Amino acid sequence: MRGKTAVGLHRAAYLLYAYRDQLSRSGVLVVGPNASFLRYIGDVLPALGEIEAKQTTVEEMVARVKIAGPGTAAVDVLKGDARLAEVLHRAVWSQVQLPKESLVVPRGSHRWRVPAYEAEELVNELRTRGIRYGAGRAMLPQRLAHAVLLRMETGGDSPDDRVQDSVARSRPVKLYAEALWPVVDPAKLLFRLFTDAELLAEHADGILTADEQALLLWEKAPRSAGAAKWSVADATLIDEIADLVDRTPSLGHVVLDEAQDLSAMQLRAVGRRCSTGSMTVLGDIAQGTTPWATPSWDEALRHLGKSGAHTEELTAGFRVPGQVIEYAAQLLPLIAPHLTPPTAVRRARGELTITQVPDSLAAAVETVQEITERPGSIGVIVPDALVPAARKALQDKGVSYSVLGDEGDVDAHVDVVPAGLAKGLEFDHVVLVEPAGIVAGEADERTGLRRLYVCLTRAVTSLAILHTEDLPEVLR
Repeated sequence: MRGKTAVGLHRAAYLLYAYRDQLSRSGVLVVGPNASFLRYIGDVLPALGEIEAKQTTVEEMVARVKIAGPGTAAVDVLKGDARLAEVLHRAVWSQVQLPKESLVVPRGSHRWRVPAYEAEELVNELRTRGIRYGAGRAMLPQRLAHAVLLRMETGGDSPDDRVQDSVARSRPVKLYAEALWPVVDPAKLLFRLFTDAELLAEHADGILTADEQALLLWEKAPRSAGAAKWSVADATLIDEIADLVDRTPSLGHVVLDEAQDLSAMQLRAVGRRCSTGSMTVLGDIAQGTTPWATPSWDEALRHLGKSGAHTEELTAGFRVPGQVIEYAAQLLPLIAPHLTPPTAVRRARGELTITQVPDSLAAAVETVQEITERPGSIGVIVPDALVPAARKALQDKGVSYSVLGDEGDVDAHVDVVPAGLAKGLEFDHVVLVEPAGIVAGEADERTGLRRLYVCLTRAVTSLAILHTEDLPEVLR
């Protein structure tokens, strides 16, 4: 188990032990970067004697709609920007309409009238209370019914609460309230924003530039919200709208691992799930491998709603061997110059070999065969584009293996690990193929070097680097 993840899970186990009654009611959630990572740590809390913690990914957490896949990097970066929160807030509350005519409620031989100006005062009073959209919508019929009851009392009647409830449920009041405060469907509202340039411009005025607004609009609009191919970034925005409508329930404690990879809007989504609880946030700025990765922990904590939290920088590495840590740390001046380089606390320096070969995949298979009798797990980390070739190379030599990320992947002595899924994992022995290819597989060099840093720091005992292409210049 890697260092900071171990810290987070042991803290969760401690909290479940020390505050069992409280947290058994409010719950503990572990949020990880991907399903493979969650399977990897799945037995840790039960092994520590605690079984109440649930596990999820951010994608699963916000999946109120079916997610088709990622969008383009530029669009997803914009959709992850915290400014979208204000755009969505405006869009939700713009659904409330002011009355243009009086409310008339027939009851018996009387027709009770609430003038439009008074109904407007009731609407405005609810809007300024700081409540959720859905709560205001639920309260409006009762407010209107109370106004009717005041007129009944003035007319000589003596209505009670049962009469007010009956008036609130009456058809005239329900229809009137519905017209002023309509239902908001989060997915349908976002669909309208991304297909109606004028509507988007109305709510993004002064927040997003015209070019940014154009970037959000679908080039070819789907027929409906149900037919849309939503991205994870879209689903996160829909989750934000849903919280504006009805408050997201808060858990007692959330452990968020690999937090550096989340956008501002994704951090908000996690934060509102422990708005009244506590949180353990784990990550490494140097391992931020998404285009929207957080630039600092202060900013991440602000989006999580936990400003002022204690931040502890872990610089002592007890998992990765010293020789490997020092080699990987050569990347830090380029990918995270403000971070303190880590130091290994293990006496054993570990084993590091770097070899240029004519065929890196063939050499990787030979290396796996050489170390397969050694105790411990073996991870063959390759650029995502080389996964099919790695499969074939291992199959041709009769080496049994599994591929992380495959549906229903099983435990195996040898795992082929796409570089994009290496984060959060560890192996006793790592065979890393084509570092330059890992860097080239990302949108820009800095992100690629951060991905490479992740891959270089997965080994517990030995790291064998095999390359046909030249190494990135910083490692030559």
